[in-house]
Amino acid sequence: MTSNTRVVVIGAGLAGVALARRLGELGTPALLVGDEEHRPYNRVLLAEVLAGRYGPETVTLPAPADLLRGRVTGIDRAGRTVRCADGSVIAYDTLVLATGSNAVLPPLRGLFTPDRALPEGVHAFRTMDDCLGLSKAVRAGVRAVVVGGGLLGVSAARALAVRGAQVVLAQQAQRLMERQLDPAASALVRRHLAGLGVEVHTECRVRDVRCAGGAVRSVELADGYVLGADLVVLACGVRPRTGLAREAGLDVGEGVLVDDELRTCDPHIRAVGDCAEHAGRVYGLAAPALEQAGALAELLAGGTARYTGTRSLTRLTLAGTGGPLGPDSPFDLAAFGETDPLPGDDVVQLADATRGTYRKVVVRDDRLVGGVLVGELGTVGALARAWEGAEPLPSDGGPLLHLLTHDGGS
Repeated sequence: MTSNTRVVVIGAGLAGVALARRLGELGTPALLVGDEEHRPYNRVLLAEVLAGRYGPETVTLPAPADLLRGRVTGIDRAGRTVRCADGSVIAYDTLVLATGSNAVLPPLRGLFTPDRALPEGVHAFRTMDDCLGLSKAVRAGVRAVVVGGGLLGVSAARALAVRGAQVVLAQQAQRLMERQLDPAASALVRRHLAGLGVEVHTECRVRDVRCAGGAVRSVELADGYVLGADLVVLACGVRPRTGLAREAGLDVGEGVLVDDELRTCDPHIRAVGDCAEHAGRVYGLAAPALEQAGALAELLAGGTARYTGTRSLTRLTLAGTGGPLGPDSPFDLAAFGETDPLPGDDVVQLADATRGTYRKVVVRDDRLVGGVLVGELGTVGALARAWEGAEPLPSDGGPLLHLLTHDGGS
């Protein structure tokens, strides 16, 4: 079967769905090709599905009508077609790669079975199938080890603890979420996890997965300490899916290289989202993926939009019982811009140990360049707007204090 479609989008994640829907709104036909059996879903909310707060159907995305489920196996750039695993061929005038990213599987001894599969009880945490497999396996009292203390690892550990698992989180770096949070904010996240019963080990490297009868039984740390485990969750980051692009001869660095029009080295192929590398950067976050999709939709519909980069905001809600703010209270955090000050920067910090809140902003040359907020994020919108606008702040500091405190001085 050969289908002639002007725009073909490979990948039904957040970026691909947003692009296809926006193109439809602009009157430009697009075929969306996704390789998962599930309806397109919001990957950001998988931890909430694992925690039992949402069902899988709740996190589905409003996908366009022209959606094809199938796996693309190759790109013929000369013929402008893509081949699918079922033997079908799809023609394109413009092809968009929105292939996303894969979970990184660390080089641990014993991680794979002889046929290169993960042992029973060992799970990546990236797809809906990963999430549903974990959800089926977790139960009260099960021993779970989460490997990785970044955004994904913290989310997974919290979700498993809410489900009643005995959770140990092993983080190789000095603190949790070291890429997004400063030490004070990270300490509050650790305190929240401890309130849920999560045992956190930092500067701790897992080196060995031990199995018996094809199922995981324990993990060994670099110092020789052994942790019993019925479940192991691998949350060691993600890597852009660039296999199709490489095989097609496109330029690839960490991701598929694109310019300000999200165009690859082939003028008929674009890339957006987690798989794209723009100006030397792969974002791996929802906000940049949506911005890229919006800009590309305008371009493909005949507009003059450009994508010049995203000043990313990370926001995570940790909701559950036993947190520092009391039972059933949410625990929110947000980070944006440069959270580590340079010499000469001004730093404003407000902390309330009783309420478990922390706010910090970094000011450089009278401009807000970054911030971290933990708990009660009523001020995050105003701060983010001040940061995005990059306008000089008044020298008396009053408005900044107001932004930090909501009411000018709590």
